[in-house]
Amino acid sequence: MVDAMPRDTPSLPGRHQRADGAFDLVFGTAPRGPSGQVTVLRHLYQQSPLRILFPTPEPGEPPTAALLNCAGGLAGGDALRQAVRLEAGARATLSTAAAEKLYRSLGPGTRIDSRIVLDQGAVLEWIPQETILFDGARLDRRLRADLAPGAMLLAAETLVFGRAARGERMTQGLVRDRWRLHGPQGLLWADALALEGDLGAALQAPFGFAGAEALGTLLLAGGEAEAGRDLLRSLPEAAPGGATIPRPGLLLARWLGRAADVRQAVGAAILALRAAQLGLPARLPRLWTT
Repeated sequence: MVDAMPRDTPSLPGRHQRADGAFDLVFGTAPRGPSGQVTVLRHLYQQSPLRILFPTPEPGEPPTAALLNCAGGLAGGDALRQAVRLEAGARATLSTAAAEKLYRSLGPGTRIDSRIVLDQGAVLEWIPQETILFDGARLDRRLRADLAPGAMLLAAETLVFGRAARGERMTQGLVRDRWRLHGPQGLLWADALALEGDLGAALQAPFGFAGAEALGTLLLAGGEAEAGRDLLRSLPEAAPGGATIPRPGLLLARWLGRAADVRQAVGAAILALRAAQLGLPARLPRLWTT
């Protein structure tokens, strides 16, 4: 009889082909007549399956880099290396063309290493759309940002624990998500999330995630933290969350809840802060709405 049941382990020995994607992106500035300077692309390196596209910015928007994973998702053993640098005075937005999917792993983890460097007076929006973790996915993600004096970073990331549209929840797998933010005087903020083993119990724990489908995190560094906190607290509550100031000049906000609600809350916060703090139009980038 032919065994038609899906297998949790490979039926044949051997090494599976793994994705090894990368991009290295640098924006600088160039003179624009007597009116000042304009942000320009200085350098781009990209390695499949990652691709960077540059849609025409809408009026009032800085250059936008749209990150696309041509593989359509990430599997166990895949690795991505992402780096973006803004030279002094440059302004840019980086987002993804769609939500990223991490498939169930047969053992190896998926590693994503991101590095952000902002020179003096640079302003970056790092706002990828949500990362969807299939049941059994194994994510090991690191983000490090280095800010020079006068630089500003608005960063947001969302994790969805299972395919919410199909009613799937993570019950097993691995989630390691680490953030490090450095300024001229050294480390400004460090944070780490570690979930392994019985994820179902951890995600259902009443004093943990309390059954939430998704976690959204937003960080504003270099702006007016107190005004940003008060602004976020004044927004209608799309998902349970809170905003705080872990240290002067640094705003941290988090949301837990249904995946659609957390996306709405993160989007509303980005919209409000980019208008009030970054001087950008009060609308989400087109990638988030199309």
